[in-house]
Amino acid sequence: MSFMKSNGKCEVKEYHKRVNERKWYKRIKHFIFVYLIYWPILRPLYYLLGVYRIYLERPGTFTFQERSYHYFYHWYGLTFLIERAIEVPIIWQKVQLYAGRRILEVGNSLSNFFSFQHDTLDKHDKTDGVINQDVVDFSTTEPYDLIVSISTLEHVGWDETPKDGKKTLIALESMIRCLAPGGELVITFPLGHNTEMDKLFKENKLRFTETYYLQRISHYSNRWIEVGWSDVREAKYGYPFRSGNAVVIGIIKRNKDGTIRPFKDIRNE
Repeated sequence: MSFMKSNGKCEVKEYHKRVNERKWYKRIKHFIFVYLIYWPILRPLYYLLGVYRIYLERPGTFTFQERSYHYFYHWYGLTFLIERAIEVPIIWQKVQLYAGRRILEVGNSLSNFFSFQHDTLDKHDKTDGVINQDVVDFSTTEPYDLIVSISTLEHVGWDETPKDGKKTLIALESMIRCLAPGGELVITFPLGHNTEMDKLFKENKLRFTETYYLQRISHYSNRWIEVGWSDVREAKYGYPFRSGNAVVIGIIKRNKDGTIRPFKDIRNE
């Protein structure tokens, strides 16, 4: 019996030893990538690419819902490398259609690129004028004609401690409540970042009136095409290309009588 106990303790010690070895291996691997590859080599190359994209290259275009958009290149957030290159122009075009009306942005993104009259809700951004409140607790006596959110919903509950994967549902419901009759809610989010959110979406629990999908098809040139749900349902974040490899555009519309238009069931696609 004592031998078995002793043997069991040895196995536990051996297990913890292997775990610690893996931790050190990951730390060393992370150190090598960050300090010997990313900062001295890749980061300067990204900025050189940015100089070319922003100042020299003629912006390319992509097609979304039979409309042509220019890719959006900007230094802030290095948009020329990530999904923001397509999210920003799509959302900005929608904002321009609602100019002069009540607009709310959840997650402070557009203000880094454009100046226009709107309210911004962001729990963590301390910029002057930003409403620092959790979206799940937000309410208003003056509903909005347009609510937009660029790659923010996937962080709600997921990047918090403890994690709450279902908080995205509460956040979406909160935004819907703030929508005026005849209003429109438009959000974007990358597939693969928040696995619990992806699961809710695939199970048709996170629902929209309309859903559209864009897929990344190249690395440094960062080109995108509009595709169907079957093309992106298994998309991963950060693979095979940097950051988002597939983006969902979700739209919810409220009728003028205050009712919400029927939700789409993506399981039928």
